[in-house]
Amino acid sequence: MELRIGNGWDFHRLIEDLDRPLKLGGYTLPGPLALAGHSDADVLYHALCDALAGAMALADIGQVFADTDEANRDLDSARIVEYYQSQMEAAGWQLMNADLTLIGERPKISPHTAAIRASIAAQLQVDPQRVGLKATTTEKMGALGRSEGLACMASVLLQRVP
Repeated sequence: MELRIGNGWDFHRLIEDLDRPLKLGGYTLPGPLALAGHSDADVLYHALCDALAGAMALADIGQVFADTDEANRDLDSARIVEYYQSQMEAAGWQLMNADLTLIGERPKISPHTAAIRASIAAQLQVDPQRVGLKATTTEKMGALGRSEGLACMASVLLQRVP
């Protein structure tokens, strides 16, 4: 049995913008907060995709979906997930599990955790039991502690499909 582990990180500035939705794992959270970025800035999907890229030894999302390319402006990060899913399937890999940790002071996601996990699982076409999601703060230390942004770290385990 061939297994691969990948890790990914992503960071985006947290802003208040009523015209820009705050998307986490493809799920839109209500309220005035948003993440700044060239795409929709979904930190969960970005970290997840870099973890998938790492497990398969592929180029990271910054190389494949460059923020210097206007075609990627306001890109729905679900398209990025679809790209890495297609690479995974073409190479004969299957996602065994994904584990994501959101880091930041706000918004509090505990009321939305189940819906975010379900959204990620649906996008990945896996059972929600294969998607772990936790949130933590930095105890008000640093830029994330001052609510200047959100970060996510993600790990994935892939298995070669026989």
